[in-house]
Amino acid sequence: MRRLRESYWPATDDIPLLDTTCGGVLRAAAEAHPNRIALVEGHADPAQRRRWTYAALLAESERTARALLARFAPGEHVAVWAGNCPEWVILQFGLALAGLVMVTVNPGYRAAELAYVLRQSRARGVFHQAEFRGFAMRAAVEEIIATEALPIATVINLEDFAQFAASGDPNRALPAIAPGQPCMIQYTSGTTGSPKGALLNHYSVTNNSRLMAVIKELDGATVNLAVAPLFHTAGCVANVLGMTQIGGTLVLPPAFDAESMLDLIQSERITYTFGVPTMLIALLAAQARHKRDLSSLKTVFSGATIVPIEVVRQVEEQFGVTLIIGYGQTETSPAITHTRPHDNAQDKSETIGQAIPQIEIKIIDPATGATLPAAQPGELCTRGFHVMMGYYDMADATAATIDADGWLHTGDLCAMDARGYCRVTGRLKDLIIRGGENIYPREIEEVLYTHEAIAEVAVVGVPDDYWGEQVAAVVTRKAGATASGEALREFVATRLARHKVPSQWYALPAIPTTASGKLQKFRLVEMYRAGQLDGARI
Repeated sequence: MRRLRESYWPATDDIPLLDTTCGGVLRAAAEAHPNRIALVEGHADPAQRRRWTYAALLAESERTARALLARFAPGEHVAVWAGNCPEWVILQFGLALAGLVMVTVNPGYRAAELAYVLRQSRARGVFHQAEFRGFAMRAAVEEIIATEALPIATVINLEDFAQFAASGDPNRALPAIAPGQPCMIQYTSGTTGSPKGALLNHYSVTNNSRLMAVIKELDGATVNLAVAPLFHTAGCVANVLGMTQIGGTLVLPPAFDAESMLDLIQSERITYTFGVPTMLIALLAAQARHKRDLSSLKTVFSGATIVPIEVVRQVEEQFGVTLIIGYGQTETSPAITHTRPHDNAQDKSETIGQAIPQIEIKIIDPATGATLPAAQPGELCTRGFHVMMGYYDMADATAATIDADGWLHTGDLCAMDARGYCRVTGRLKDLIIRGGENIYPREIEEVLYTHEAIAEVAVVGVPDDYWGEQVAAVVTRKAGATASGEALREFVATRLARHKVPSQWYALPAIPTTASGKLQKFRLVEMYRAGQLDGARI
């Protein structure tokens, strides 16, 4: 094994890149195993679970593509504003086969947020659910189109999807699609402000999802409980396109619910699933309340945010699975690094693994841009096929993220050891500077996750007239736990230097997160400034 002296990992070619497209990989799967089950609706009632073979999924997707081409020209942008459902997957493939660019929209958005995405993406059509969590979506779309004067002529309720899909010319030829053509605009989760639309092409998302599946050792026998939201790359790229290329089965519940998820693992004999730390914590608690037969489950994947060491250990021990940690960003299609199934316990619990094949990564000094020696923390940068085409219609933001040599600057602080394994140490924007001392929240959070009372924690810097910033910890406590701020302060003080011990402690029922599970620390700082945390002090 190579031993690195500097924090640079070159691209490896042990798994090849292929000239593939999103529609092309579905056609290949339907030809290779037409009668294999591709998609299962994860309805709570087993009798109501619709199922599609790969042949049926392709037929429905091609019908959808022809209906789309009766309303849109190839290259135009079409928004999908809905939660997880089988029609979302069929529409994704239909858009790809028609040469259209899918604009994914968080179904939790309200009118102002939706208006921003539709306007910024220059969408020409919208597919939506009737309602999401009690919010009437059609009325919001119509109001936005009217008040913003947007050039959107086609608005389709997914309840009417079957009628829509049947409206195309069955004899219409579908266009030839090149791997380098754009296929989707994925909006960033907004952990640091307004979202930006990452423009991704067929080549990057199909290859990235295939490499992820191969690294995890998934195959045609895989039954994937796909709980990640489809509007996110973890859903429509890693799950949908990854499963398609290995010929696996995708079981798609409407949303994450710990109890129903465990029921599905038992009834559908799930072998693989995904969960961000918040989800994994909920699954552990639900299984403790009511035991299910989870013996089919072999692999659990986690990512999207830093996975606490204690959560890794509990999942592997209590579920009897291999937990794989992945790291990436929307802008990188999405995977950058992965641990491997046979990594030792320390690597799986303390690192984000090595770079996936075919991409480069390096750790640089954020101030000078110089590549750092191995093991020295700095900003992780990456280059390769997976890097986005750019932020749509945001040249300045693109130039600030991708440098002249093609390196994407992630904004994440990491350290790369001599084997190329990386460890996240924090975010550049999360760095707390207290009296000139640099404090990394990740270090404090890892200590707090070992406390028996803590379910989740976020450490942030809050303004202070004397120190510049003070360290504040916001926690959620496990059911029945009553740990005070003073008790938690003493716990940290015995494990870390005094200047790292949070001076302010707050307990909330839940910490704000994006739909993909990332903690929104900037929201906590906003709440602090507005005095909204005062009543939560412990």
